[in-house]
Amino acid sequence: MTSEIVLQYFPDLSNEQREQIEKLPALYEHWNSQINVISRKDIDLLFERHVLHSLGIAKVMTFLPGENVLDVGTGGGFPGIPLAILFPETQFHLVDSIGKKIKVVTEVAAALGLKNVRASHLRAEQLTEKFDFVVSRAVTQLKDFYPWVKGKFNKQSNNKLPNGILYLKGGDLTQEIKESGLSVTQYHLKDYFKKEFFETKQVIYVKG
Repeated sequence: MTSEIVLQYFPDLSNEQREQIEKLPALYEHWNSQINVISRKDIDLLFERHVLHSLGIAKVMTFLPGENVLDVGTGGGFPGIPLAILFPETQFHLVDSIGKKIKVVTEVAAALGLKNVRASHLRAEQLTEKFDFVVSRAVTQLKDFYPWVKGKFNKQSNNKLPNGILYLKGGDLTQEIKESGLSVTQYHLKDYFKKEFFETKQVIYVKG
């Protein structure tokens, strides 16, 4: 398992960021043996299927210093942890309804020295604060996901896209998008990453 696949697509990382990325396999192997947050077959492909996949959002959006990003249904910390490494001056709030997964997130973030990560054991609907962007990875159908975060966006937008959702999804999304009734922009990760895994993977953007 090597971090080279990440560095190939993100060559401008600082030494500290590289070290943080390289620590991820040992941390997740340790915690995964106690609390299963990543499937056994994927742990060997952590950099490709979890880290690089999460960073697909960074190919679409460069988060700004001071922006607040909510990661809904973060599981073991994806996409939030890799994005927090890449954007150390952006604040990330990672939430999940399963407490033991949040324990893993908290421990991993602490071990990496990430000062820009908060993790909470709750559902997105319970949050009252506002965010610039919401990120997530295939938690549920778009039509079900959108109501969870509707109304949780700051009114003022400072980035290249208005504040909204950046959602990692895979497969043919034609029907899902139609059923959601939302106006979406689709970014195909195969345009950024030349690996078979990304052939059908997308970042879906929905204005908040």
